[in-house]
Formats: sequence, structure tokens, C-alpha cells
Amino acid sequence: MQAPLTIIGTGMAGIGLARQLRALGNDRPITLITADSGDDYSKPLLSTGFAKRMPPQRLAMRSALEVADQLGAVVRTRTRVDAIDTKAQQLVIGEERLPWSDLVLATGAVPRPPFAIGSSLANRVFSINDLDDYRGFHAALESLGRPARVAIVGLGLVGCEFANDLQAGGHQVTLVGPEQALLPRLLPEPLGLALGRVFVASGIDVHYQRLVTRVDQQGAQATLILNDGQQLQSDLVLVATGLQPRTELAVAAGLEVGEDGVKVNRRLTTSEAHVHALGDVACVDGINAMYVQPLQAAIRALAATLDGKPTEVGYGAWPVLVKTPLLPVVSLPPAHDRVTWRIEADGEDMTALAEDELGQLQGFALTGSCVRRKVELARAAPPLLG
Repeated sequence: MQAPLTIIGTGMAGIGLARQLRALGNDRPITLITADSGDDYSKPLLSTGFAKRMPPQRLAMRSALEVADQLGAVVRTRTRVDAIDTKAQQLVIGEERLPWSDLVLATGAVPRPPFAIGSSLANRVFSINDLDDYRGFHAALESLGRPARVAIVGLGLVGCEFANDLQAGGHQVTLVGPEQALLPRLLPEPLGLALGRVFVASGIDVHYQRLVTRVDQQGAQATLILNDGQQLQSDLVLVATGLQPRTELAVAAGLEVGEDGVKVNRRLTTSEAHVHALGDVACVDGINAMYVQPLQAAIRALAATLDGKPTEVGYGAWPVLVKTPLLPVVSLPPAHDRVTWRIEADGEDMTALAEDELGQLQGFALTGSCVRRKVELARAAPPLLG
């Protein structure tokens, strides 16, 4: 019997790859292994569900059993892989040895908390990176029986999207982080400050240039201690300080790994010929793009390769659409910092163009009504991975 194609992870990357293979007519055996429930859901919905009052069950499009039936695959839930034996082409799961013909690491990324989170704070401090996390945070909100005071640690993409979503859901939100403006990796400072002004006007409390040194629990509330001595009171704390590729299995298996993830070539192949990496865990030709469009392109390329048609992935000039309805934001960050930003503004409607020394467009950022220029500018910008 042929050993299966084995995929570790059932997020958008893992399930998406299996689905694309089946769409190509490939009927090879597939096994998907996940440490969570294995439900099929759209990850971008995690940061839009609270405004819509969406319970976790509405985010899940298919259960693990339905995924298995649809794909004609084996789906093993609540299963942790202990090790990868690349020479024997086996996974180690407790006492079990599971053979594979090709292996795909789609293990995603994990939040990076900036402070230690003690076990006593488990019911007060959360991060949301998958559907199980959403379930836990949603249950904590529901248990209060009233609008919550939520402190969000992190001024980046995840923090801003959840701040907008929770505020729209009727909760009182505080944002805190060390940077001087919101979305520091996506926007030049004037645009990040514009988003901050709109947030503050909506009732969101924003604290710039502040580090959270620790979180204390005082009765039924959490207290954030900042580096200037200030204390912020909240019911719940949401940590949104960035993601780190989940590479432990790859490192232990001797695969080539860098700070930005498991190193793969443009065919999504690691330093071992029959091991591939996909999604947030993968650094493709030096680039780790944790967004939906690059993931979809990588899925198509890897599926074709596994179907016997070796295909290299390419990334276009794909802007990031930030889910902050209070002030629409679109960003295409330049690939390098050797640029000069040229900014035009009409109130909070702003256009920022990143130009190189020759005056050529390398990226852009847009807010408010200016987001309508995203298609025009994307056509003029260079691809992320041509």
C-alpha cells in the first residue's frame, strides 16, 4: 500500500492544499494531522466575528469528519507529532511510526507574548490565532454577561483589526504598544497616526510608546503594568504582538530553518527533497508573506508539483487590505527600506507612495477614500516574488 501524502496542519494551508490536489484529479492517499479540532474555517473571519456577534460554530464551515469525507482523506484531530524521521520517512506519534511518501509542514505560526503569562491568568489573558483560540475568548466574553473592558497588547495588524472588531461589538477597548503609531510595519507614521486619531474618536483608548511589563490579576479583573508605572484595568487581555513560525519539528528534524521560518525554494521544497513547507511556517526564497494571496499562490504551485508537474511559485504586487472599517486601510509595503515616502493628505484620506532613488514606485499605503487607488497602484508596483 502506498504511503500517504501527509500534511501536518489543517488550517487554510493544509486543507487548501488537499482540496487543490483533489481539484486536479489527484487521488493519492492523503492524511492530515492536527493538534486542534480540525474544523475547516476561514482564518480572516477571526478578526471580524465579534462585531457580527458570531459564535464559534458559525465560523466553522465544515467539521473534521466532513472535511475527511469531502476530500477522501484521513483527518487525525487532537494529535501531536513528536518528531519527524526524514531518513525513514516516518512521523513519530507516541509509540506509533507513521510512514509518508511526501510530507508537508503547514504548522502555521504562534503568537509571541512580550511578557510571561502565568497559569493563574489563563482565564484573563488570551491570543487568537485559530478557531480554538476564538472559542476560548468568545466564552470568556460571554461569561461576563455584559460588554467587556478589553486591553489589546500590540499596535500591529492583528491588534488593530481586533480593536476595531471588538469596539464595533460594543466592548470598551484599550490598545497599548511600544511604537509611535499604529500599523508600523504597514504604514508610514503619518498614516498610522491618522488611523489612531479615528480610533480615539470612536472611543478606543490608544497608548503609544508603552511596554507592558507584566499583568496582575486582582479579583475578577486584570491589571496591566506599563513601563512608565501606569496601570490599566481590564476584564480581559488580548495579546497581539506578532507571530513566530512554528518550526520546532523542522529544527529537530535537521531541516534548514531561519528566523523567518522553514527555508524552502520556489517549489516549496525544504532542504529534504520529500519534505515541503507551506503557509505561515514557510520562508519562500527568503520571503515569509503571512497573507492570503501569497498562500493561495503557494498552494496552487505545490499542488501542481505534488501532482507531477514541478511548478515554481510567484507572488504578485498584492496589497494588504486591513480590516478596520472605522478607517479603510490598504498597504503594499516596499520590499526594502531604500525608499522615500511621498505623502498626500486630505484630512484622514491619505496616499503614501514609496519611491526609490530613480523615482520608481516600490510600494504604497492608502487610507480612507484613497483606497480606491489600490488596483491602479498595484499594477505599477513590482511583484513581491517575480
